[in-house]
Amino acid sequence: MPDNKRKLLVATAGLVLAAGIAGGGVALAGSGSGSGGDDGPSVTGPEADRATAAALEATGGGNANAVERDSEDGAVWEVEVTKADGSTVDVRLDGSYKVVVVDADSEAADAAGADG
Repeated sequence: MPDNKRKLLVATAGLVLAAGIAGGGVALAGSGSGSGGDDGPSVTGPEADRATAAALEATGGGNANAVERDSEDGAVWEVEVTKADGSTVDVRLDGSYKVVVVDADSEAADAAGADG
C-alpha cells in the first residue's frame, strides 16, 4: 500500500474511534468472543442508544449490559438490564422502541440455577 494511502487510512480510523468515544457510545459488557450473548454481537450507535434509553425507562433504571438485534416475540431490539435490586432482565423492543416484553434473563437464571 502506498505510504500516503496508509497514512490516510490510519488517520481516518483514528477519527472514527475518537468520534465514537466523544459521542458517548453505549457501554456494553460482552463475552470474550465479542458476542453480546443470546442472539449475536452487541450493537452500538444512535439506535442502540435509543434502545438502551427505552429499556432503562421501562425498568426504572439500572445498568444496560448489552444491546442486540432480536427477533423473538416480534421484537427488533433486546437490551439486557441489571436492575437496582440486582436482578437481570431482557427488555425486548419493537422498531419504534416500544416495549414488547420484559423477561427474566435466561443466562442469569441459568447461572443462578448452577450455583444452587
